[in-house]
Amino acid sequence: MTIGQTRSAGQTGSPARTPVRAPGRQAARQEKIVSVAMRHFAERGYDGVRIEEIAAEADVAKGAVFGYFSSKAGLFLAAYRAAALSFSTYLEAPPDVVELGFFAIIGYWIDHTPVLIEENWVPYRVTLLGNYCSSMQLRHEITQFLAREDPYGTQAFVQFGIDRGEIRTDIDSKMIVSMVDWLMDRIQDAILTEELDPGLFASATPSAAVRGERVRQFVELLRSAIGSGTDRGQRDGSGPLA
Repeated sequence: MTIGQTRSAGQTGSPARTPVRAPGRQAARQEKIVSVAMRHFAERGYDGVRIEEIAAEADVAKGAVFGYFSSKAGLFLAAYRAAALSFSTYLEAPPDVVELGFFAIIGYWIDHTPVLIEENWVPYRVTLLGNYCSSMQLRHEITQFLAREDPYGTQAFVQFGIDRGEIRTDIDSKMIVSMVDWLMDRIQDAILTEELDPGLFASATPSAAVRGERVRQFVELLRSAIGSGTDRGQRDGSGPLA
């Protein structure tokens, strides 16, 4: 799409036309609004966010925010989508880890969960709000987005495990995808909550050794549930449970 239309050779006068917004400028404005909104939602929670404050910081009119996103819920959904898509997919783990296979990749991402606090605090908080603190309608929209766009690449990841002979084929792969998504969300949220608020779970943040043992146990439990029979004897370096 172009900003306007040029006249053809030999045409005279000023043809009537409907003004058209520059698509690049419009997209940049929406991205800026979403970027500002992500930080506001992360810092203040859903209920604490004020659209007029986001509009002021993004240097747009309040009406423009509603024009782009319809409602506060629509803006949060856009922020959630941007946050989820900002994270690496499972198969974007380091090549040497990917070479070790499905369960090594699971262990890698769980072990690197605390990095989210240091490098991706804002998008992580936004996804946390969407997963636990949103309305039923908004939660429904988020669930549809996750199923439709698969932002973490779980479907390709599970197929990767099946192709390697590491994952059971007697269970519907869609069920395994849902299981991996759900369990990974919960364990990563638990680890990060311990880091952010140690008093909620214990008197102190667990040591690296304790966290490492939890990761190993989680991987083994997941392996026992969805690992293929031939995979049971293979290990990703963590060894069998004692």
